[in-house]
Amino acid sequence: MTKAKSARRYFGTDGIRGRANAHPMTAEVALRVGLAAGKLFRRDPDRRHLVVIGKDTRLSGYMIEPALVAGFTSVGMDVRLFGPLPTPAVAMMTRSMRADLGVMVSASHNSSADNGIKLFGPDGYKLSDARESEIEALMDDGLQDGLAAPADLGRVTRIDDAQARYVEIAKAAFPRNLTLNGLRVVIDCAHGAAYKVAPLALYELGAEVIPVGVSPNGFNINEDCGSTHPEAMVRAVKQYRADIGIALDGDADRLTICDETGQPVDGDQIMAIIARALVEADRLKGGGVVATVMSNLGFQRFLEGLGLSLERTQVGDRYVVERMRQGGFNLGGEPSGHVVLADFSTTGDGLIAALQVLAVLVKSGKRMSELSRAFTPVPQRLENVRYAGGDPLHSDQVQAAIRDGEARLNGSGRLLVRPSGTEPLIRVMAEGDDEAMVRAVIHDISTAVRAAAGS
Repeated sequence: MTKAKSARRYFGTDGIRGRANAHPMTAEVALRVGLAAGKLFRRDPDRRHLVVIGKDTRLSGYMIEPALVAGFTSVGMDVRLFGPLPTPAVAMMTRSMRADLGVMVSASHNSSADNGIKLFGPDGYKLSDARESEIEALMDDGLQDGLAAPADLGRVTRIDDAQARYVEIAKAAFPRNLTLNGLRVVIDCAHGAAYKVAPLALYELGAEVIPVGVSPNGFNINEDCGSTHPEAMVRAVKQYRADIGIALDGDADRLTICDETGQPVDGDQIMAIIARALVEADRLKGGGVVATVMSNLGFQRFLEGLGLSLERTQVGDRYVVERMRQGGFNLGGEPSGHVVLADFSTTGDGLIAALQVLAVLVKSGKRMSELSRAFTPVPQRLENVRYAGGDPLHSDQVQAAIRDGEARLNGSGRLLVRPSGTEPLIRVMAEGDDEAMVRAVIHDISTAVRAAAGS
């Protein structure tokens, strides 16, 4: 059972995120982030320091981006602006441009009313919890200290070819001896950060591309499209008789796939397809795959059948990446579609993950429907129980229900009960070979939580 983390004032599980123009996603907070992070990452007074900034297509990006720029330049950091660019591209460019810090302005798969700020270190990896806590401390203390002299203010430049650079990086992740010629591919970009780069990369690799969600207007990001609303992708696949459908989210760090019949393929199945291909090519590192506690037991059994392990972490792609780095793994991810391929990227990259699946599709000569069911998932159910206050999870009756559920599932299933990191919810997840048993365990624990919460 995962313990709740102590609350922080600004940063959550994936940077700072919230409703645009309301705390904490205001211009003032963005300014404070720029001031604080700029001071923290200005480590050498004898050289210029650089921060790169990308964003998705939300209207509020025009508010957040200049506020960040003002903060960074006021402490003497030079800024390079990419404009709309996927989150993984910003991570890559942070490292390739030798920047001291990378920033992505995006709320990922959330609606256009939200926005967020993600930070990357000079190595291209998301900042650790400890680093974010250091920034938080600086945001509320002594912001007038350490400002640059007028002659030392930072300079700002727009990088006009950032999208073209990322297209070339993505294409390099596809085997040079293969081509997408003859494949009809639907790509749903969620009216988000990849609306230009993803269709172009697929086209230049030879695919017949059917683009969906490529007309952003500042308000329609993730609206009835993208990886969180795969119905648009499925409709296009059926309408145009495509060989495969690919749907990205607003900042393109995760994906969903469907086969030629419109059947969905989740992150676990995508990782299974890639893992088997890497094993066959003798390129899988670490002796297994890193995933979260939410990955299906069927995926774990599939890997064990290949002589591999499934290393589990708490929910969040940043924790997957941390474990991958510790253990030397080159494949990890989440069922939601964050797939991390460490040979190519430092974070989840929906386009690069899709290209690995496309490579398997081309090389095998099979239809996607023949590849997409790498393993049979065991029945899994998740129930979110809302509570008004207190700590119902640690009540005696809830703990007793959890112990009883674990005993009933012992040897044939798995149970996870944890608090949400962002809402007053207790998430109750169970899976096992006996679906009726899974449902009963979920019901009994959820009932105990509601009773303990007085709801």
